[in-house]
Amino acid sequence: MRFPIHIATDMVKWQAKNWLRGTDRYPYVLMLEPLHTCNLACIGCSPERYSGDLKDRMSVEQCLKAVDDCGAPVVSICGGEPTIYPELVELIDGIIARKRHIYLCTNGLLLDRFYRKGTPHKRLAINVHLDGMKKTHDFVTDRAGVFDKAIEMIREGKRLGYFVCTNTTVYRETSLEELEEMCAFLDGVGIDGMLLSPGYHYAKLDDEHFLVQQETHRKFERVIELAKKYRINSTPLFLEFAAGRRDYPCTPWGTPNYTPKGWKGPCYVIEEKYHDSWDAFMKGNDWAYWESRSDPRCRDCAMHSGFEPSVVRKMGGSLRDVWTMMRWQFAA
Repeated sequence: MRFPIHIATDMVKWQAKNWLRGTDRYPYVLMLEPLHTCNLACIGCSPERYSGDLKDRMSVEQCLKAVDDCGAPVVSICGGEPTIYPELVELIDGIIARKRHIYLCTNGLLLDRFYRKGTPHKRLAINVHLDGMKKTHDFVTDRAGVFDKAIEMIREGKRLGYFVCTNTTVYRETSLEELEEMCAFLDGVGIDGMLLSPGYHYAKLDDEHFLVQQETHRKFERVIELAKKYRINSTPLFLEFAAGRRDYPCTPWGTPNYTPKGWKGPCYVIEEKYHDSWDAFMKGNDWAYWESRSDPRCRDCAMHSGFEPSVVRKMGGSLRDVWTMMRWQFAA
């Protein structure tokens, strides 16, 4: 099974609940950033975005209110680097008590600190950022030794009984041969899943490393083949979209982002305006405009945060797509 059964059933229940309510736009995954403090300066992040002071972090109460207000069945705790957050164990316990599933997104450098305090749980997955093999990953993170530490923490997480997966951004420098080498290596480590997503140029970032649409299509044609051999958790329909085989509107409200500045609109990567409440976020963005992908900044975007929710949203329109997703879920 690709994902633990409770994630699939919780997602189906959430969709059915919203369908019965007649709700057209609702979130699938909350991207929760308790802090904007990080211990790395990766090429994929704008330098000013995650250079915040630890004292400016959100309280556990603020974070849990966002979880309640949003209602999404899955919470991705990101940042910044969440293992720096002093109240992380308390936050995770609070989210689990609400019967949400958690992806703890981390670069792994301080993950052993969390392992000493935390406890494995069926609703908690450790999601380690890994953008290639050693030379590439250390280049992307701009620090030697990060790859080795990440692999050490992946192995330790598996030993302790955690569900452990990886999150990989595919850049212009990412060779398809290295991508397969990484998948084979992680498969040997016993990883529970690998998420692959194209990196693209968005606001205030040097576009030297980021993919334009044609490059994304070419690279993800190869990823489709890799997904037949390895535990790649990007859905087959999303991979077909990234390869240019199908098209989707964006679903920016599907993965809302709550940060120390508030609810970021319109989406996880484009920073137009922050809203002080969930209601203001949902009412304060022109969703039809952003869904259309007509903004110039959306031109080359194929981010999983915008289009995996589109896969779920549009899947019911095709019995063939439903069957494809069911086979994929139960194949591994």
